[in-house]
Amino acid sequence: MIASSPAGLFCAAGDFHVDPWGPVERAVITHAHSDHASHGAASYLCAAPGAAVLRRRLPEAHIETLDYGERRAIGDAHVSFHPAGHILGSAQVRVEHRGEVWVVSGDYKRQPDPTCAPFEPVRCHTFITEATFGLPIYTWDPGAAVVEEILAWWRENRDQDRPSVVFCYVLGKAQRILAELRETADAPIHLHGAMAAMTDAYRESGVAMAATERVTESMRGKALARALVLAPLSARGTPWMRRLPGASVGFASGLMRVRGVRRQRAFDRGFVLSDHADWRALLATIEDTGASRVLVTHGWSEALARYLAETRGLETGIIRTRFEGEAGELGDAVDSGEGS
Repeated sequence: MIASSPAGLFCAAGDFHVDPWGPVERAVITHAHSDHASHGAASYLCAAPGAAVLRRRLPEAHIETLDYGERRAIGDAHVSFHPAGHILGSAQVRVEHRGEVWVVSGDYKRQPDPTCAPFEPVRCHTFITEATFGLPIYTWDPGAAVVEEILAWWRENRDQDRPSVVFCYVLGKAQRILAELRETADAPIHLHGAMAAMTDAYRESGVAMAATERVTESMRGKALARALVLAPLSARGTPWMRRLPGASVGFASGLMRVRGVRRQRAFDRGFVLSDHADWRALLATIEDTGASRVLVTHGWSEALARYLAETRGLETGIIRTRFEGEAGELGDAVDSGEGS
């Protein structure tokens, strides 16, 4: 029902693409990260809670929305969105045609996140899953506990008049940290300019977060000596960092589960916080769907597909993608400030 095409996943029954890579006639979007919501489609359809952030990314786009669970006929297919728990408005796309059901998960996680609706398993015949962290080494601690680690680290640095900089994604991760800190932060949290627009979009959507203040051109040195600053990884090593002399730097990512990565990249602290499912959640989710066929994309797709075939007896396959999301965050492109 859904197959790879030069522009990404395509549903012939409905004549639409899911998360296309380039210009198409109709795009059904799982969420607003740049590797899932690209420019150039004639029309976009997304889950209603994600409309504000998608409009920030694609201000000139024609965007329609559906509430979670609402069905719409598109061609000969019926489409609905269901919460994916990844970022605000993220959705799985359920497609039904002549009694057969496919679900495209997009990116998802099972951990609680105060910024978005929790993941809901959807029964289907074929499940297209991500595998960004599809290896047994990737397991997550509770997100709230990790953010408590960030808070304690900030206090330690503040006692030494030392700025604390947490590198993280512009869309999703930054707002999740801010939401987790909304009750405990006793001072405004400073944001790199790249963080401001998406944080505003979250607030416009009703997400409660800690107070924030944008780092301005005039702020530097003593003015930021005790600050907690959120910034995209792309800011590291740039002149922008000179306004934060002596800063302790941390990185919030599932990649920080591997200590060697943290040491190699010389972060003072690594915070294991991901907006993707860990190994256990991937397996639990696949079981929850009841799918007899699982197609795997992103990240460690071959390893997960092989494991499912050998241990669960499932029919599996690989869907190639141009993007690697968080798993590719430390690659040559470093970080556009966003990602899967």
